[in-house]
Amino acid sequence: MSGTVTRAAGPVERREGVLRVGTRGSALAVAQTTAVAEAIARATGVDVELVTVTTHGDTSRESLSELGGTGVFATALRDALRVDEVDIIVHSLKDLPTAKAPGLVIGAVPKRADARDTLCARDGLTLDALPDGARVGTGSPRRVAQLKSLRPDLDIVDIRGNVDTRLGRVAEGDLDAVVLAAAGLGRLGRLDAVTDYFPLSQVPTAPGQGALALEVREGDEKGRGPIARALSTVDHVTTHACITAEREVLAGLEAGCAAPIAASALVDDGLLFLTASVYRPDGSERLTASHAATPDSLAAHHLDEAARDVGARVVSELLGAGAADLAPLGSTR
Repeated sequence: MSGTVTRAAGPVERREGVLRVGTRGSALAVAQTTAVAEAIARATGVDVELVTVTTHGDTSRESLSELGGTGVFATALRDALRVDEVDIIVHSLKDLPTAKAPGLVIGAVPKRADARDTLCARDGLTLDALPDGARVGTGSPRRVAQLKSLRPDLDIVDIRGNVDTRLGRVAEGDLDAVVLAAAGLGRLGRLDAVTDYFPLSQVPTAPGQGALALEVREGDEKGRGPIARALSTVDHVTTHACITAEREVLAGLEAGCAAPIAASALVDDGLLFLTASVYRPDGSERLTASHAATPDSLAAHHLDEAARDVGARVVSELLGAGAADLAPLGSTR
């Protein structure tokens, strides 16, 4: 028997038999949280209520680096969780700081969506077909470095705003193209805007891109309670291991939001592969390290241990090759 999913405008008091799931208020955040809530309701039969929480990152028009990092999207959600206004919060993993939040844990990571970046350009243009000097919008230092490496002639424009705002600047002729994550476009039903998909082998993406994290109060992820049961229904073991490895790179490099870093992990045929790159901000140089781990089985605890080990080995190689001198790594996020 499936439960129901409803929406709430503000803090919701605890009600027996209802799980309160916190989300940012953007269209993308609501779409991805709704998908998670519906999966939980279907699998458990529990009623789920979505609670919208406004974050500073949602209301500010400053660039991400000026705001102080990806944590600006997580703080308000975590505060609501700590004061028991919600039971579970849903993050985009690339928006989540790597430093552990006191009293909170990542209880589940659903199966990752398409991790690739895409180009959304006027007239159906691909990256190779953009004219010299074309104006391409992105707010990501990693994407800036990658674009400059591939097409140094492009005019890269720093942008903020939601998906519709960014696509609107292309439609209005202010920009020739924008770079957006395939996962976000897919969750919003906007893949029709994509004119070019970037292969991960050529344009690796941010650690955790395409994945979501469900965070809960420490202890709620254990046992047989409704929160623990909800988490177990949506957790995807191999995705969880992959993002653990990718985020280990960020943590090990003590990388802040201004650091142009990419990391991609996958589990294939019993092997956990991780590749990470650090770019010079102008795209003129790139350091890459790749390692593999061989978990004894696909059991979660073996994969988690393997993920942390392979992440540490990639970090060691990157630092030994001079990653700290190549790019401003900033503080741990």
